[in-house]
Amino acid sequence: MMKYALVTGGSRGIGRAISIKLAADGFFVFINYKSADDAAQETLNEIRKTGGQAELLKFDVSNSAETISALEKLASEKPDIYIHTLVNNAGIRKDNLLVFMQDSEWNDVLNTNLNSFFTITRALIKNMLVKKSGRIINIVSLSGIKGLPGQTNYSAAKAGIIGATKALAQEVARKNVTVNAIAPGFISTDMTADLDQNELKKMIPAQRFGKPEEVAELVSFLASDKSAYITGEVIHVNGGLYT
Repeated sequence: MMKYALVTGGSRGIGRAISIKLAADGFFVFINYKSADDAAQETLNEIRKTGGQAELLKFDVSNSAETISALEKLASEKPDIYIHTLVNNAGIRKDNLLVFMQDSEWNDVLNTNLNSFFTITRALIKNMLVKKSGRIINIVSLSGIKGLPGQTNYSAAKAGIIGATKALAQEVARKNVTVNAIAPGFISTDMTADLDQNELKKMIPAQRFGKPEEVAELVSFLASDKSAYITGEVIHVNGGLYT
């Protein structure tokens, strides 16, 4: 039986790698994105080129009304399916020292990274519980565990999702729904393109940034039946960069 997955922020970087990997695993993948039409189409084409199945689902996760509307439209158009695997991956950075941080820098990051988790997960988890099968995988960050200066907003959002992961896992485990988080360290994506890799690599025992595909492999495992007894965990993918 076909399983369906939704990957938020699925058109680029880690999200793109996750979308491609889940499609290769046999999932029908709904690729959510906000505005990068060309990147989203490239990801969709890549999946279809190798025989996978996917569809684009454009909406802004930071806007709860737009998100709910898009998910309701999907449910009405495809009433016979349910999302078995939800990957809450969408995220933005707006780094600044707290003393200089603007309201918009705080609110935009919290709305995109944390509040979207609440809106989307609440909308989709009911069907997982009814079907007694589901996977929720939250992409968090080293920043949410260690805290990083200049990222009070981002660290707060990711730490919030970590706490929510641990709590929700306990609420739904008896219904065969698992909830886990993956905390990447430094991964080579658009989001880290402005960082000084040569300097930061000195801090990492593996002496390199990670690849998006290395995160996607873990998502693949957590989405599978092989991980059914793993829930409430925060798993690091960071090349040995411990906190």
